[in-house]
Amino acid sequence: MTNPLLSDWTGPFGLPPFDAIRDEDFAPAFEVALTEGRAAIAAIASNPEPATFANTIEALEQADATLDKVGGVFFNLSGSDSNPAREALQRDLAPKLSAYSSEITSNAALFARVAALWEARDTLGLSAEQERVLMLYHRMFVRAGAALDADGSKRMAAVKSRLASLGTQFTQNLLADERDWFMPLDDLSGLPDFAINTAAGAAKERGLDGHVVTLNRSLIVPFLQYSTRRDLREKAYEAWVARGANGGETDNRGIAAETLALRHERSTLLGYDNFAAYKLEPEMAGSPDKVRDLLMRVWEPARAKALEDAAAMEAQLHADGFTGPLEPWDWRYYSEKRRLALHDFDEAALKPYLSLDAMIEAAFDVAHRLFGLSFTPLDVPLYHPDARAWDVTRDGRHMAVFIGDYFARASKRSGAWMSTFRDQSKLGGETRPVVVNICNFAKGDPALLSWDDARTLFHEFGHALHGMLTDVGYKFISGTSVARDFVELPSQLFEHWLEVPEVIETHAKHWQTGEPMPAELREKLKGAATWDQGFATVEFVASALVDLEFHDGAPPADTMQKQAQILESIGLPHAIRMRHATPHFAHVFSGDGYSSGYYSYMWSEVMDADAFQAFEEAGSPFDPETAKKLEEFILSAGGSDDAETLYLKFRGAMPGVEALLKGRGLVAA
Repeated sequence: MTNPLLSDWTGPFGLPPFDAIRDEDFAPAFEVALTEGRAAIAAIASNPEPATFANTIEALEQADATLDKVGGVFFNLSGSDSNPAREALQRDLAPKLSAYSSEITSNAALFARVAALWEARDTLGLSAEQERVLMLYHRMFVRAGAALDADGSKRMAAVKSRLASLGTQFTQNLLADERDWFMPLDDLSGLPDFAINTAAGAAKERGLDGHVVTLNRSLIVPFLQYSTRRDLREKAYEAWVARGANGGETDNRGIAAETLALRHERSTLLGYDNFAAYKLEPEMAGSPDKVRDLLMRVWEPARAKALEDAAAMEAQLHADGFTGPLEPWDWRYYSEKRRLALHDFDEAALKPYLSLDAMIEAAFDVAHRLFGLSFTPLDVPLYHPDARAWDVTRDGRHMAVFIGDYFARASKRSGAWMSTFRDQSKLGGETRPVVVNICNFAKGDPALLSWDDARTLFHEFGHALHGMLTDVGYKFISGTSVARDFVELPSQLFEHWLEVPEVIETHAKHWQTGEPMPAELREKLKGAATWDQGFATVEFVASALVDLEFHDGAPPADTMQKQAQILESIGLPHAIRMRHATPHFAHVFSGDGYSSGYYSYMWSEVMDADAFQAFEEAGSPFDPETAKKLEEFILSAGGSDDAETLYLKFRGAMPGVEALLKGRGLVAA
């Protein structure tokens, strides 16, 4: 029987045949894909004809067609619907795929062809996009160690292989801790109905009666906000922040230390002082000093605001009869009480107006008004019953398939992200993308979102638009294949439309009555828009600074000791901890993606505040000319030009940090 992963996918829009794929199909499919890839690379490297863009770069673009196809399915499923078989295969694949990558970048004959093209680029008659793709391929080879001697190349391959295995293990350890821990609840005091219902659903999922708290963010955060039981808040909070640091088989502290040491060695093999210098070289920031400058400019006003808030909440704590300082498990509880007192705003009152289906429609409506996109539900087999799909069109033309997978489950890693099953490209014919958004919202009937959940949905959909609207020739620069500190611009920018009054008025309707959100509640929401930004900014910047300092210098032998030293040096308030402590800092340790790059959310935020201002200056959040420029220079451009160049084409100038501080309410507007 033909392996469905290797067959021609002739179903609607060339989607993977999810209903035919079995776990046992993946390993043999990867073997075939790697064999095909090696044969294609060998043919390119040994081609007796002189190197041309077509027979070298375009051939490289197509060499991994089967591997991209198989891997696109497997790695999306591994993150969103894991099981023991997939986890075992992922551990087995990590060093194999790393070795395959190293074979390519250490292939001297292949690199010679790429280098020859790069040297002769001015004589090749390449388009601007082709020259950009050539530059990126050449840079990829050099930064991967293609110019190293034999010993250096061998050691680089070993380092990258080990890093791949460590990243996989880090992720699986974290998933295991999140999956296995729960706390039965016999006392529901203070919890609103939605939190009680979510806790009941979590218990049912585990085959239990009653209610439980899990480490899923959409359950534990409301518990910390509303539960009157300080002892239970402490127990749940400490379990949440202890993920990856429990001393057993899933402990990630040793993995983090080894990862930092190997990254440092990798960078020094290539001639850099440290990993941060290596990693930041191709980013917009360019250097650790520029990142540190941005973070510290934000840190000081954020810390001052957080300390002011902490003092007020500690007084509330003492008024409730507790002695001692305000603790981290108190912050959300007393912050919620203060918000209710100062703004008469109870976030629980919002949720009936923020049903998941309504917020999906809101995101779709904004995309239609800005970019002319339409979304039609698809009845197709998908990988999980919770997932759903839409055909995305514009003026009758198929643009993409969009898949949404929104609910938390034990088989899904925490967080929210956008990915693709297939990237857009034009080489060899037009290929339209298959884009997926993954979230971890609490399941309900209906599913009701918090304001933060709704922002997350809009955020990830902004990434999805980057993937769906991309219009380039080569998958190497398609969609989100841009500088790490530029990739968050589309996502964070799209969040702004959630706050547009006419979007709320149109879509935020009570799930039972259909009544729009009352004007009074909208005003309270607006008044509390920057609530607790001292806390949110401090916990983020603390994580970003730890990430930067871990990589900007010699690797620490004891990561937890180094983390503590960094946090002490910047004066982290007692009642706030890092958003992501080292043992569960998946952004940084599950792979290289955000290593030395967690700051990028804030770097992009400087631009997103300025980018939305372009619409305000034009007089409408749906100004067609500004939307057209946004699509042309940002969303459709992918990585076809330098990130700063693309932004300047859209906006005309680079922004300063002031708009970010004003937007977070950390300085006067």
